[in-house]
Amino acid sequence: MTKNKAPIEKLKTVMKDLRNPKTGCPWDIEQDFKSIVPYTIEEAYEVVDAIEAEDYDALKDELGDLLLQVIYHTQMASEKNLFTFDDVADHVAEKMISRHPHVFGDTEAVTAEDVNVIWDAQKEKESVGDGALDNVTKGLPALLRAQKLQKKAAKTGFEWPTSKQAFDKVEEEILEFKEAQTPEHKEEEFGDLLFCLVNYARMEGLNPEEALRKANNKFVKRFKGMEKDANATNVKFDDLSLNEMLESWNNQKSRNKCS
Repeated sequence: MTKNKAPIEKLKTVMKDLRNPKTGCPWDIEQDFKSIVPYTIEEAYEVVDAIEAEDYDALKDELGDLLLQVIYHTQMASEKNLFTFDDVADHVAEKMISRHPHVFGDTEAVTAEDVNVIWDAQKEKESVGDGALDNVTKGLPALLRAQKLQKKAAKTGFEWPTSKQAFDKVEEEILEFKEAQTPEHKEEEFGDLLFCLVNYARMEGLNPEEALRKANNKFVKRFKGMEKDANATNVKFDDLSLNEMLESWNNQKSRNKCS
């Protein structure tokens, strides 16, 4: 029974019951860490979508779905005697205490930048890898991972002195991409170009992952506007010529210059 339990205990019990080998859900019983990973990633992005839409009812729902993923993984771990939910919660609490000595210790921090310096210093103390790049998570989205790799490398001194030199490298990579002939070479040079663009953005204080996410959202908004305009004139959007589509696109840009 879960009636009188605290919400987190109720959720843990529900997941344990779903995973019960005899009376649980056949689908849930079959899952393992790897099979659940796509759902964990998807739920994290749905949290982002709710925040960007400023839909706080949706945010409450999506945070619950994300929390369920934590409960799912910790239930599977407890079945293998690896760790429990309480182990995870205690570990992250201790980590937050360790990384905030300006709150829980004697260190002083006045600005957010002070906090970033302290945070990075504490993370370095916890680092278990031998190389500067060893602790950059491999499963991150590619743009975000590139940014973190470059940030780590920059701390060793491996960085352009100015963002202008970083942009010169972008222009160099554009030329190399233009000159590539085979699909394999084009892919390689395109990857180099993206990597250099991320580096330039980082040096300019821009977040490439966030910038691309906003560009995606802007594209969706304008494209839906094009479809809406076509429907308003009783024309099937697919029947428009490319020139008509481009004219409609430019109209959307004019209407939504700031979005």
